[in-house]
Amino acid sequence: MGYFLPDNKTILYGSTHLAGDACPADADHSKGYVWAVYPGYDIFSAKDDGTNIKRLTDAPGYDAEATVNAKTNRVIYTSMASGDLDLWEMNPDGSGKKQITKSYGYDGGAVFSKDGKKIAWRAGHPTTPETKQKYADLLKENLTSPMKMELFVADVDGKNTKQITNFGCASFAPTFTPDGKQLLFASNKHECDSSKFELYLINIDGTGLKQVTNYGGFTSFPEFSPDGSKLVFVSDWKAAARYEFNIFTADWKR
Repeated sequence: MGYFLPDNKTILYGSTHLAGDACPADADHSKGYVWAVYPGYDIFSAKDDGTNIKRLTDAPGYDAEATVNAKTNRVIYTSMASGDLDLWEMNPDGSGKKQITKSYGYDGGAVFSKDGKKIAWRAGHPTTPETKQKYADLLKENLTSPMKMELFVADVDGKNTKQITNFGCASFAPTFTPDGKQLLFASNKHECDSSKFELYLINIDGTGLKQVTNYGGFTSFPEFSPDGSKLVFVSDWKAAARYEFNIFTADWKR
């Protein structure tokens, strides 16, 4: 994903172009459904016309999944700088890097609340010797498994962290509601370990879970319009063919 910085003239994005001209190889799905965390990924900024490219990360391993806090002008991203997949933050010029999460396992896909005071993200933290070993083995091959992901919320500096889902399934793509009191996210909790995802709503303290969509396929990546009146999301609802995904909008009733 790419994001505009608050000046509306500079974009922030992840890229593997310094690792070679060719696209990285696909993830090895003989190991199950896994995501590649390519070590050639770094985060860059550039002007909106593609000029003045600046490399912002140079730690060994994966640096990607960056997003911007428009209120504080800080960037949050996922990095292997600690030897594990943790959340980090930095200034838009790459300075002032600071580790936010330290739990063993994957932390990624972080987003900010509209007021810039909270963050939410997906995480897979193995708890048993077997799952910890599996995570470590995959990470050595620059892979991670997204099949058991829960959602977390914290203050923007990582303090007061709270796990808000505990489904044992895959929950991801959280976004704060315009008032910052709830998260809208995708999950397959209704059919765990499947590719069928629906949108759910939950209070940021983990209460009040409510299913929002029921399309019977894959629905995810929700985002609100700037005024909070519209919702946009991706879905294969009414798709004519397998792997056809379309973008939908809907009114958001507060």
